[in-house]
Amino acid sequence: MTTDLPSPAFDTHNPPSAALIGDCVHCGFCLPTCPTYVLWGEEMDSPRGRIDLMKQGVEGEPLSDSMVGHFDACLGCMACVTACPSGVQYDRLIETTRAQVERRHERTRRDRAFRAAIFALFPYPKRLRALRGPLRIWQRIGGDRLLRRTGLLERLAPRLAAMERLAPRLSKVEQLPKRVAAVGERRAVVGMLTGCVQGAFFPAVNAATARVLAAEGCDVVVPRSQGCCGALSVHNGREPQAQRFARALIDTFEDADVEAVVVNAAGCGSSMKEYAELLQDDPAYADRARAFASKVRDVSEILVELGPVAERHPLPLTAAYHDACHLAHAQGVRAQPRQLLAAIPELQLREIADPEICCGSAGIYNVLFPEPARELGDRKAVNVLATGAEVLVTANPGCLMQVAASVERAGGAIGLAHTVEVLDASIRGLPVSAVGSGRLTAVGPATRSGFSTSPPRGRG
Repeated sequence: MTTDLPSPAFDTHNPPSAALIGDCVHCGFCLPTCPTYVLWGEEMDSPRGRIDLMKQGVEGEPLSDSMVGHFDACLGCMACVTACPSGVQYDRLIETTRAQVERRHERTRRDRAFRAAIFALFPYPKRLRALRGPLRIWQRIGGDRLLRRTGLLERLAPRLAAMERLAPRLSKVEQLPKRVAAVGERRAVVGMLTGCVQGAFFPAVNAATARVLAAEGCDVVVPRSQGCCGALSVHNGREPQAQRFARALIDTFEDADVEAVVVNAAGCGSSMKEYAELLQDDPAYADRARAFASKVRDVSEILVELGPVAERHPLPLTAAYHDACHLAHAQGVRAQPRQLLAAIPELQLREIADPEICCGSAGIYNVLFPEPARELGDRKAVNVLATGAEVLVTANPGCLMQVAASVERAGGAIGLAHTVEVLDASIRGLPVSAVGSGRLTAVGPATRSGFSTSPPRGRG
């Protein structure tokens, strides 16, 4: 007589590494930096708790609903990676674990349908751009405000309600040209990722990025054929989809023949820098992925590497800088944005309390898990408003949307801008009123002024 035993949690295709799991000494340094542990105080919702669950899976335990729940609850913010004194690569562990979960765990029909809808929309720039028109009309007639007052969507579909509240106010923008010429002497030729959410909902950031790079002597190539980088997919365990997007993006920028690929969205940059790991088993792309990843730079990185040549005009305002998790923790880029902002005359930079704690955006976490995301967003809003700054500056579209919604709930008001929008305003000599506006806003100076390739003031 035979007894059917449950299959082990993980299959043989890239399971969580036992060696990496063994690096964790359970010291607890990660606990105060982990958003879910801070919220709930549950051991299994801490990095070391989840690593223990991974260990159980590697040793043959089945993949239970409880285990999946704890893995799903992780925001993937990587604050624990920064805090860990033992160098535990939790980022690699959680990504390989989530790929296993996506293959081997049967979610509920409703959850599958919602996730399928998200991944049929958000990683496709053309589909997001098509959504802009109806969304602008909806906002213009006040449908969003009316729906929120009724509270109906919140009661019937909390996830959809969270998505609706996150949508920024939209306005018309001009399309970026295929190539923006350097102002003055050319110092570099760079490609620019326009992104999915960034390109559709924050095109002003892309326009400002191109202008600033050009002002600093870069020819900026903006390939029309570029698509999603795969960040949302890889962070949610959808490995084949992420690999497909990565291959296509590598092809696109290889054809563009650029010296660097510049990114202005933290989550995108962190994933693109890890293409070598994502495509390590693909003989046709492994070496190409490694070469591509070595060219990827956050916009703040390349601007610091090049050094300033464009004149900075005074911006007499107070700005609080928010560390996007996938820029600070995943990429280790903290000093560069602050250095760029501090170099702007008359700008006062203020720090936010508990900067290591995620705002709750985390890719699509704030729509998959709106309740804990809301709690984290509300905590962040309190700390942001406590700075008394006129403008909140950050480097990721998800953070901008999340903090905007949280500040609105708190009844506060603060201008919101990407780092590069503040630089753009200073280089072009725009007034302070063009950077945020002392009220809740998710658009910056480029939205109001449109795209222009004309030289900035003071650059001949």
